[in-house]
Amino acid sequence: MNFLTLFLRGLTQLPTLIQGIETLYGSKSGAEKRAAAVKMVGAAIQVADAVEAKQVIDAPAFTAGLGQIVDGVVACLNASIWTKSLV
Repeated sequence: MNFLTLFLRGLTQLPTLIQGIETLYGSKSGAEKRAAAVKMVGAAIQVADAVEAKQVIDAPAFTAGLGQIVDGVVACLNASIWTKSLV
């Protein structure tokens, strides 16, 4: 499958993934939850395969970018009514 398609599909799953991580890792630190989210999104979009196929040429920078996306989604969710559903 086209890497861009995989990437975008992985990103569309972020809110659900983050909510699941919050449920599973509720007592863990924010950094631990963030690391889990980045790892899961990376797996979902098959970053390892993309690196091998030279679709991702700078894996650390790509992973850092994923972290920024996760942070942004978390900020949006925390600023929304979504946080009320967890209480």
